[in-house]
Amino acid sequence: MALGPTPSASDASGYELFASLLIRHEAALRRFARTLLPSWGDVDEVMQRTALAAWRKFALFDPDTDFLRWALVIARFEALAYRRAMGRDRLVFSDTFLEKLAHEAAEENELAGREERALEGCLQKLSPEKRELVLQAYADGTDQREVAAALSKTPAAFYMLLARIRRDLADCIERTLQQEAMK
Repeated sequence: MALGPTPSASDASGYELFASLLIRHEAALRRFARTLLPSWGDVDEVMQRTALAAWRKFALFDPDTDFLRWALVIARFEALAYRRAMGRDRLVFSDTFLEKLAHEAAEENELAGREERALEGCLQKLSPEKRELVLQAYADGTDQREVAAALSKTPAAFYMLLARIRRDLADCIERTLQQEAMK
């Protein structure tokens, strides 16, 4: 099977940029594809097709624009093409329904990105002690009881402190998103 023309692989910086952007946004692309496809196996197939198509078209990508948005469009078309190819399966949704799902998933993905950026900003507004506490408490593999003990706090007192910080962060995120919406 011919893969078609590809950008020059000798352009190492272009390849590295493409690879880093694809890796950075792979989870969001997978979540998006999963909203359009019935199984994770289908998602894997469409992700491969999306990566190949994106690489083939990468020379047309403007680095000053949003890579994720660009890649989501490619993923949507690849998912629709894949679904059409699987059209004999009686569990296939209509293209209209899939388009609606794709639109909603893209909106949710955009909101998640805004929320993530707001969280990063709000974490920076915390005092260094509170920020470190949150980062310790939610690090992978962390037992919060151990963090509480290291701080000489009972688990209940530690959880209450974390709850107050989470509430402050949630309020900050909401204010940030409201301010963005007013702009």
